[in-house]
Amino acid sequence: MKKPSSGRVNKGLRMKELTGATGLPKSTILHYVAQGLLPAPVRTSRNMAFYDPACIERATYVKALQSTYSFPLEKIKKLLSLRDEGKDTTWLMELNTAVFGTSGGAALDAEAFRHATGLTAPQVSGLLEAHLLMPLEEGSFRQDDVDVGRVYAGAFALGLGPSDLAFYTAVAHELVDREMSLRRRLTSHLPDEQDARLTTELTRGARILRNYVMDRVFQHRVAGAKTLKDEEAL
Repeated sequence: MKKPSSGRVNKGLRMKELTGATGLPKSTILHYVAQGLLPAPVRTSRNMAFYDPACIERATYVKALQSTYSFPLEKIKKLLSLRDEGKDTTWLMELNTAVFGTSGGAALDAEAFRHATGLTAPQVSGLLEAHLLMPLEEGSFRQDDVDVGRVYAGAFALGLGPSDLAFYTAVAHELVDREMSLRRRLTSHLPDEQDARLTTELTRGARILRNYVMDRVFQHRVAGAKTLKDEEAL
């Protein structure tokens, strides 16, 4: 004899159940799906969709990575892909941490970013177009974006604009191009895991070298100045 039906076939989790289990808002769940971080739900009608129960663990994992590290979603997607294949992701985690660092707090949207920096919408647009402001995710700003945004706000107050500061971007591209060329020469023959481990070391070293050489050039230039009006030194 058949048992009475409960009236619901277990097809998966509804959005409300998924948001409740993960603590994530609906908008974030939908964003994860759109970015390929979560599998698309099974739709039984226009307004009814069911998510795989495995999405709870997967979405929680993505949330944990985002709250701890500053990894772009594309890098998190790569980590998920390797994990799905049963591969060790420790080496890639170390590399991504060296490159992107840890999270500096919750990300800000464009409006909150402008409020935190004092920049206007046109100023932010100009900085983005000049690649002087480069958030890792479009429309999402971290603490380092806020810090540099405040510097730009001070520069604008002095009458400077993006065109006056564009040389920073040009120099950065040339520097990174040369660093990448060196990295390829040293790692192109290595398997992925060894490549990642050596690249991690090179990344940490390059960051120290950039700061040291740039600061020392500046400090020696200032030390050689006879007066504040010495144009050759300052």
